[in-house]
Amino acid sequence: THTLHYLYTALTPGLTDFPEFIAVGLLDGEQFMFYSSDIRTLIIKDWMKKINSDWKSETEDMRGNQHSFHITFTTAIKEFHHSEGVHTLQRIYGCKCDDDVTTGGYDQYGYDGEDFISLNLTTETWTAVKPQAETIKHTWESKGYNKHWKNFLERECIDLLKYYTSYSRDTLDRKVPPEVSVFQKHSSPSPEVVCHATGFFPKALNITWQKDGEDVHEDVELRETLPNQDGSFQKRRILNVSSMKLQKHNYTCVVQHSSLEKELVREVPKGGGSDGRSAGVRIAIIIVVVIIVAIVAGIVAWKLCEL
Repeated sequence: THTLHYLYTALTPGLTDFPEFIAVGLLDGEQFMFYSSDIRTLIIKDWMKKINSDWKSETEDMRGNQHSFHITFTTAIKEFHHSEGVHTLQRIYGCKCDDDVTTGGYDQYGYDGEDFISLNLTTETWTAVKPQAETIKHTWESKGYNKHWKNFLERECIDLLKYYTSYSRDTLDRKVPPEVSVFQKHSSPSPEVVCHATGFFPKALNITWQKDGEDVHEDVELRETLPNQDGSFQKRRILNVSSMKLQKHNYTCVVQHSSLEKELVREVPKGGGSDGRSAGVRIAIIIVVVIIVAIVAGIVAWKLCEL
């Protein structure tokens, strides 16, 4: 199954340091495009630039989408009678294709993290989930936006998806093994041992802790998978364990990934491993990237998980 997602986020103007509008394009879950109201141009990943050298028409389209999205956001704020505070409007739309057979399109909006309005492709109508969306529903249907976006999702989006994937298989199908390190955070209030995997692709990776060969489920914290600047990913799993137990038992970190012929096993040295400074530096380098992605991913999580 191949997917093409577009994610839009609008924030109340002037109340945060973040752009008022952010757009991200995802091909099979891999980000290939970024746009914001601050830069007003598309930032395209290198592996997608071979498809199109300038992306000028796409940039103009996105500027138009930003303007339309701003109008929708302003209308929603008025309908909710929100005159103060930070509010958000989110949109996720796109399509799926499985073995050249269309499996679905979707166009859904959320206001302040809750369903707001969505397009019903079967009835060719907009569904106002909130009463405050009724005005927008009637406006869009009177202007034919329902038919326009139905056509885009069921035809143009599928054509783009097939076109993009045909030129991007080397990137999307690549397998890069993780680099795995184990270290202890001596500065933590309670002793923590971290298993850190980085530089891997694709995104799916499993980390487990074992004690004397048996899986450990208690006192284990799994952090979310984060992006690196080069398009790869990193992930951490933290074990809270006393120094006494570290000396008494054999703790190992087990990593499974599609790029590996067999699972990677890293033992925790009796001394607790390194202090994690090098890993800390690597993590700090990607903070800016993580902040941007976290904004988008967190805001659209209200719906993406259901698709």
